[in-house]
Amino acid sequence: MRKQLPPLESLRVLAACVRHGNFSRAAAELGITPTAVSQRMRTLEAQIGVVLFRRHGPRLTTTDRARALGQGVDQALTLMRAAVENCRRIKHPLRVTCAPTFAARWLVPKLASYHALPGADAIALDATQSLSPAGSFDVAIRSGTGPWPPYEALKLLSELGTPMVSPKWVDSGTRLTVRKLLRVPLIPDPRWSAWFRLAGLANANPTFVATRFPNYELEAQAVLQGIGAALLSPVLFAPLTEQGSLVAPFPWTVEGPASYWLLWTKEFAESHFLGWMKSQFGIASTSR
Repeated sequence: MRKQLPPLESLRVLAACVRHGNFSRAAAELGITPTAVSQRMRTLEAQIGVVLFRRHGPRLTTTDRARALGQGVDQALTLMRAAVENCRRIKHPLRVTCAPTFAARWLVPKLASYHALPGADAIALDATQSLSPAGSFDVAIRSGTGPWPPYEALKLLSELGTPMVSPKWVDSGTRLTVRKLLRVPLIPDPRWSAWFRLAGLANANPTFVATRFPNYELEAQAVLQGIGAALLSPVLFAPLTEQGSLVAPFPWTVEGPASYWLLWTKEFAESHFLGWMKSQFGIASTSR
Protein backbone atom coordinates (compact mmCIF):
# COMPACT_ATOMS: atom_id res chain seq x y z
CA MET A 1 0.00 0.00 0.00
CA ARG A 2 1.36 3.43 -0.93
CA LYS A 3 2.27 5.72 1.95
CA GLN A 4 0.44 9.03 1.93
CA LEU A 5 2.44 12.06 0.90
CA PRO A 6 2.83 14.82 3.48
CA PRO A 7 1.03 18.10 2.78
CA LEU A 8 2.45 20.08 -0.14
CA GLU A 9 2.63 23.22 2.01
CA SER A 10 4.91 21.44 4.48
CA LEU A 11 7.21 20.37 1.66
CA ARG A 12 7.26 23.95 0.36
CA VAL A 13 8.30 25.17 3.81
CA LEU A 14 11.03 22.51 3.94
CA ALA A 15 12.42 23.63 0.57
CA ALA A 16 12.64 27.23 1.84
CA CYS A 17 14.41 26.10 5.03
CA VAL A 18 16.95 24.12 3.02
CA ARG A 19 17.65 27.06 0.71
CA HIS A 20 18.16 29.50 3.57
CA GLY A 21 19.59 27.11 6.20
CA ASN A 22 17.60 29.10 8.72
CA PHE A 23 14.03 29.03 10.01
CA SER A 24 13.79 32.82 10.43
CA ARG A 25 14.82 33.62 6.84
CA ALA A 26 12.52 30.88 5.52
CA ALA A 27 9.68 32.34 7.59
CA ALA A 28 10.34 35.81 6.13
CA GLU A 29 10.14 34.43 2.57
CA LEU A 30 6.93 32.54 3.26
CA GLY A 31 5.21 35.29 5.27
CA ILE A 32 4.73 33.19 8.43
CA THR A 33 6.37 33.15 11.85
CA PRO A 34 9.58 31.21 12.71
CA THR A 35 7.55 29.34 15.34
CA ALA A 36 5.10 28.17 12.64
CA VAL A 37 8.03 27.02 10.49
CA SER A 38 9.54 25.08 13.40
CA GLN A 39 6.21 23.40 14.21
CA ARG A 40 5.67 22.41 10.56
CA MET A 41 9.15 20.88 10.33
CA ARG A 42 8.67 18.86 13.52
CA THR A 43 5.34 17.59 12.18
CA LEU A 44 6.94 16.75 8.82
CA GLU A 45 9.73 14.79 10.51
CA ALA A 46 7.13 12.80 12.42
CA GLN A 47 5.06 12.16 9.27
CA ILE A 48 7.92 10.78 7.18
CA GLY A 49 9.97 9.29 10.04
CA VAL A 50 13.18 11.04 9.08
CA VAL A 51 15.34 13.53 10.97
CA LEU A 52 15.62 16.60 8.77
CA PHE A 53 17.33 19.08 11.08
CA ARG A 54 19.76 18.73 13.95
CA ARG A 55 19.17 21.36 16.57
CA HIS A 56 22.00 22.65 18.75
CA GLY A 57 20.35 25.29 20.90
CA PRO A 58 19.62 28.24 18.59
CA ARG A 59 21.79 26.72 15.85
CA LEU A 60 20.30 24.53 13.10
CA THR A 61 22.02 21.99 10.90
CA THR A 62 20.32 20.63 7.76
CA THR A 63 20.80 16.89 7.27
CA ASP A 64 21.81 15.33 3.96
CA ARG A 65 18.34 13.80 3.63
CA ALA A 66 16.70 17.19 4.15
CA ARG A 67 18.93 18.79 1.49
CA ALA A 68 18.12 16.04 -1.03
CA LEU A 69 14.40 16.25 -0.29
CA GLY A 70 14.37 20.05 -0.37
CA GLN A 71 16.17 20.21 -3.71
CA GLY A 72 13.78 17.63 -5.17
CA VAL A 73 10.76 19.58 -3.91
CA ASP A 74 12.15 22.80 -5.45
CA GLN A 75 12.51 21.05 -8.80
CA ALA A 76 8.97 19.69 -8.53
CA LEU A 77 7.59 23.14 -7.65
CA THR A 78 9.36 24.62 -10.67
CA LEU A 79 7.70 22.01 -12.90
CA MET A 80 4.31 22.69 -11.31
CA ARG A 81 4.64 26.46 -11.83
CA ALA A 82 5.56 25.88 -15.48
CA ALA A 83 2.56 23.56 -15.92
CA VAL A 84 0.21 26.16 -14.43
CA GLU A 85 1.60 28.91 -16.68
CA ASN A 86 1.21 26.67 -19.75
CA CYS A 87 -2.38 26.00 -18.72
CA ARG A 88 -3.03 29.75 -18.46
CA ARG A 89 -1.56 30.37 -21.88
CA ILE A 90 -3.55 27.66 -23.66
CA LYS A 91 -6.59 29.29 -25.26
CA HIS A 92 -9.34 26.78 -25.82
CA PRO A 93 -11.67 27.41 -28.77
CA LEU A 94 -14.75 29.48 -28.04
CA ARG A 95 -17.78 27.27 -28.62
CA VAL A 96 -20.20 29.16 -30.87
CA THR A 97 -23.55 27.72 -31.89
CA CYS A 98 -25.32 29.52 -34.72
CA ALA A 99 -28.48 29.35 -36.80
CA PRO A 100 -27.57 27.70 -40.15
CA THR A 101 -28.61 30.58 -42.41
CA PHE A 102 -26.83 33.22 -40.34
CA ALA A 103 -23.75 31.00 -40.19
CA ALA A 104 -23.63 30.39 -43.93
CA ARG A 105 -24.61 33.86 -45.16
CA TRP A 106 -23.11 36.20 -42.56
CA LEU A 107 -20.71 34.62 -40.08
CA VAL A 108 -18.60 32.21 -42.14
CA PRO A 109 -17.83 34.76 -44.89
CA LYS A 110 -16.49 37.13 -42.19
CA LEU A 111 -14.45 34.64 -40.14
CA ALA A 112 -11.23 35.04 -42.14
CA SER A 113 -11.17 38.78 -41.49
CA TYR A 114 -12.08 38.18 -37.84
CA HIS A 115 -9.21 35.73 -37.30
CA ALA A 116 -6.80 38.28 -38.77
CA LEU A 117 -7.52 40.60 -35.80
CA PRO A 118 -5.08 40.67 -32.86
CA GLY A 119 -6.42 38.61 -29.95
CA ALA A 120 -9.12 36.85 -32.00
CA ASP A 121 -10.59 33.78 -30.34
CA ALA A 122 -10.24 30.37 -31.90
CA ILE A 123 -13.79 29.31 -32.83
CA ALA A 124 -15.47 25.91 -32.64
CA LEU A 125 -18.58 26.53 -34.77
CA ASP A 126 -21.73 24.43 -34.53
CA ALA A 127 -24.43 25.42 -37.04
CA THR A 128 -27.66 23.90 -35.71
CA GLN A 129 -31.34 24.68 -36.20
CA SER A 130 -32.20 24.79 -32.49
CA LEU A 131 -30.50 26.14 -29.38
CA SER A 132 -27.97 23.66 -28.01
CA PRO A 133 -28.30 22.45 -24.40
CA ALA A 134 -26.95 24.67 -21.62
CA GLY A 135 -23.29 24.00 -20.96
CA SER A 136 -22.56 22.90 -24.53
CA PHE A 137 -21.76 26.39 -25.88
CA ASP A 138 -20.22 29.70 -24.82
CA VAL A 139 -21.82 32.09 -27.33
CA ALA A 140 -24.90 31.56 -29.50
CA ILE A 141 -26.56 33.31 -32.44
CA ARG A 142 -30.16 32.17 -32.59
CA SER A 143 -33.37 33.04 -34.39
CA GLY A 144 -36.50 33.63 -32.35
CA THR A 145 -38.51 36.14 -30.34
CA GLY A 146 -36.83 35.86 -26.92
CA PRO A 147 -36.48 36.20 -24.03
CA TRP A 148 -33.58 33.79 -23.58
CA PRO A 149 -33.12 33.07 -19.84
CA PRO A 150 -30.70 32.41 -18.26
CA TYR A 151 -28.46 33.93 -20.97
CA GLU A 152 -27.47 37.52 -21.54
CA ALA A 153 -29.00 38.55 -24.89
CA LEU A 154 -28.86 41.29 -27.50
CA LYS A 155 -30.94 41.62 -30.66
CA LEU A 156 -28.73 41.71 -33.75
CA LEU A 157 -31.07 41.81 -36.73
CA SER A 158 -34.75 41.40 -37.48
CA GLU A 159 -35.70 38.53 -39.76
CA LEU A 160 -36.54 40.29 -43.01
CA GLY A 161 -38.30 38.84 -46.03
CA THR A 162 -38.74 40.02 -49.61
CA PRO A 163 -39.57 37.76 -52.58
CA MET A 164 -36.56 36.36 -54.36
CA VAL A 165 -36.66 34.24 -57.51
CA SER A 166 -34.32 32.67 -60.00
CA PRO A 167 -33.68 34.81 -63.09
CA LYS A 168 -35.40 32.09 -65.14
CA TRP A 169 -38.77 33.31 -63.75
CA VAL A 170 -38.19 36.83 -65.07
CA ASP A 171 -38.85 37.38 -68.78
CA SER A 172 -36.10 39.21 -70.61
CA GLY A 173 -36.82 42.93 -70.91
CA THR A 174 -39.79 42.83 -68.51
CA ARG A 175 -40.19 43.21 -64.81
CA LEU A 176 -41.87 40.82 -62.42
CA THR A 177 -45.07 42.40 -61.09
CA VAL A 178 -47.01 41.32 -58.01
CA ARG A 179 -49.69 39.72 -60.19
CA LYS A 180 -47.06 37.88 -62.24
CA LEU A 181 -45.58 36.63 -58.95
CA LEU A 182 -48.85 34.75 -58.38
CA ARG A 183 -47.91 32.53 -61.33
CA VAL A 184 -44.71 31.50 -59.56
CA PRO A 185 -44.94 28.67 -57.00
CA LEU A 186 -44.17 30.05 -53.55
CA ILE A 187 -42.12 28.30 -50.92
CA PRO A 188 -44.34 28.06 -47.81
CA ASP A 189 -43.79 30.84 -45.27
CA PRO A 190 -46.37 32.24 -42.81
CA ARG A 191 -45.28 35.78 -43.75
CA TRP A 192 -46.58 35.65 -47.34
CA SER A 193 -50.04 37.03 -46.50
CA ALA A 194 -48.45 40.02 -44.70
CA TRP A 195 -46.18 40.64 -47.68
CA PHE A 196 -49.07 40.61 -50.18
CA ARG A 197 -50.97 43.08 -47.99
CA LEU A 198 -47.91 45.38 -48.06
CA ALA A 199 -47.82 45.00 -51.84
CA GLY A 200 -51.50 46.02 -52.13
CA LEU A 201 -52.94 42.60 -52.92
CA ALA A 202 -54.65 41.56 -49.70
CA ASN A 203 -56.81 38.89 -51.38
CA ALA A 204 -53.95 37.13 -53.17
CA ASN A 205 -54.44 33.43 -53.79
CA PRO A 206 -50.95 32.06 -54.56
CA THR A 207 -49.83 28.51 -55.30
CA PHE A 208 -47.37 26.93 -52.89
CA VAL A 209 -44.81 24.24 -53.56
CA ALA A 210 -45.36 20.95 -51.76
CA THR A 211 -42.04 20.93 -49.91
CA ARG A 212 -41.42 22.80 -46.66
CA PHE A 213 -37.82 23.63 -45.83
CA PRO A 214 -36.40 23.84 -42.27
CA ASN A 215 -34.37 27.03 -42.78
CA TYR A 216 -33.84 29.96 -45.12
CA GLU A 217 -30.54 28.59 -46.42
CA LEU A 218 -32.30 25.54 -47.90
CA GLU A 219 -35.08 27.76 -49.20
CA ALA A 220 -32.46 29.84 -51.01
CA GLN A 221 -30.97 26.70 -52.54
CA ALA A 222 -34.44 25.73 -53.77
CA VAL A 223 -34.92 29.19 -55.29
CA LEU A 224 -31.55 28.93 -57.04
CA GLN A 225 -32.77 25.68 -58.60
CA GLY A 226 -35.85 27.47 -59.95
CA ILE A 227 -38.33 25.64 -57.73
CA GLY A 228 -40.16 28.83 -56.81
CA ALA A 229 -40.02 32.13 -54.91
CA ALA A 230 -39.12 32.52 -51.25
CA LEU A 231 -39.21 35.34 -48.73
CA LEU A 232 -35.51 35.86 -48.01
CA SER A 233 -33.49 38.45 -46.14
CA PRO A 234 -32.18 41.27 -48.37
CA VAL A 235 -29.34 41.63 -45.85
CA LEU A 236 -28.18 38.02 -45.59
CA PHE A 237 -28.72 37.19 -49.28
CA ALA A 238 -27.45 40.46 -50.73
CA PRO A 239 -24.37 38.78 -52.31
CA LEU A 240 -26.62 36.48 -54.38
CA THR A 241 -28.72 39.36 -55.67
CA GLU A 242 -25.62 41.44 -56.39
CA GLN A 243 -24.17 38.55 -58.39
CA GLY A 244 -27.43 38.14 -60.30
CA SER A 245 -27.92 34.58 -59.03
CA LEU A 246 -31.20 35.68 -57.44
CA VAL A 247 -33.59 38.48 -58.33
CA ALA A 248 -35.32 40.58 -55.65
CA PRO A 249 -37.69 42.69 -57.79
CA PHE A 250 -39.92 44.30 -55.15
CA PRO A 251 -39.44 47.18 -52.67
CA TRP A 252 -41.68 45.69 -49.96
CA THR A 253 -40.07 43.81 -47.08
CA VAL A 254 -41.79 42.13 -44.15
CA GLU A 255 -40.06 42.27 -40.77
CA GLY A 256 -40.18 39.71 -37.96
CA PRO A 257 -41.79 38.40 -35.93
CA ALA A 258 -38.49 36.62 -35.20
CA SER A 259 -35.04 38.19 -34.99
CA TYR A 260 -31.45 37.02 -34.78
CA TRP A 261 -30.13 37.28 -31.22
CA LEU A 262 -26.66 37.16 -29.72
CA LEU A 263 -26.58 35.09 -26.50
CA TRP A 264 -23.77 34.35 -24.09
CA THR A 265 -23.02 32.95 -20.66
CA LYS A 266 -21.69 35.40 -18.05
CA GLU A 267 -18.18 33.93 -17.92
CA PHE A 268 -17.68 34.81 -21.61
CA ALA A 269 -19.05 38.36 -21.39
CA GLU A 270 -15.57 39.79 -22.05
CA SER A 271 -14.61 37.43 -24.89
CA HIS A 272 -13.02 38.99 -27.98
CA PHE A 273 -15.55 37.37 -30.32
CA LEU A 274 -18.51 38.74 -28.38
CA GLY A 275 -17.09 42.26 -28.49
CA TRP A 276 -16.46 41.92 -32.22
CA MET A 277 -20.01 40.74 -32.88
CA LYS A 278 -21.43 43.73 -31.01
CA SER A 279 -19.20 46.10 -32.94
CA GLN A 280 -20.32 44.63 -36.27
CA PHE A 281 -23.91 45.61 -35.50
CA GLY A 282 -23.09 48.88 -33.74
CA ILE A 283 -24.47 47.61 -30.44
CA ALA A 284 -23.46 49.04 -27.07
CA SER A 285 -22.49 46.55 -24.35
CA THR A 286 -25.85 46.45 -22.60
CA SER A 287 -27.88 43.30 -22.00
CA ARG A 288 -31.54 42.66 -22.21
